[in-house]
Amino acid sequence: MAKINGAITVDARPEVVFDFLADERNEPRFNPHVLRAELVSSGPIGVGSRFRAVMRSMGRPVEMTIDIVRYERPLRIETVTHLPSADVRGSLTFIPVGTGTRLRWSWDLRSHGLFRILSPVMARLGRAQEDEIWAGLKRHLEARWAPTPAGVRREFPAAQPVASGMSA
Repeated sequence: MAKINGAITVDARPEVVFDFLADERNEPRFNPHVLRAELVSSGPIGVGSRFRAVMRSMGRPVEMTIDIVRYERPLRIETVTHLPSADVRGSLTFIPVGTGTRLRWSWDLRSHGLFRILSPVMARLGRAQEDEIWAGLKRHLEARWAPTPAGVRREFPAAQPVASGMSA
């Protein structure tokens, strides 16, 4: 098993960062590796919500499912992600820091089959990729939450599905 951990500070309130990240459909907006995502469960987003997403890995599309297994707004989200090559159990924590949020991530990557041999390499690549992804989130949210000339922060719009019509 490989562990991937990190943190970044985002200049947006914890509730904003939490709500944006809890809706996996937002990930294609800041993660260049995710091509599309959809909510496949019913009801409001929370424990038991399931998303299906397609990411680009080594130049080809890979489908994954993401299940929310813990949802403590606005403090913590835990997920289990299933990919053909691995299962990932992860957590995001949201810590208020001044007017922003210290976002921490922790992923436990459990590779399948022959991919187990590549776990150390996958962990190194995963750490670099996570830094890129979360820097994209920071840029996206801070652009949306930049102060206006009057010094008032703009409200963040409700999440909208990014792509639809995924095949099962």
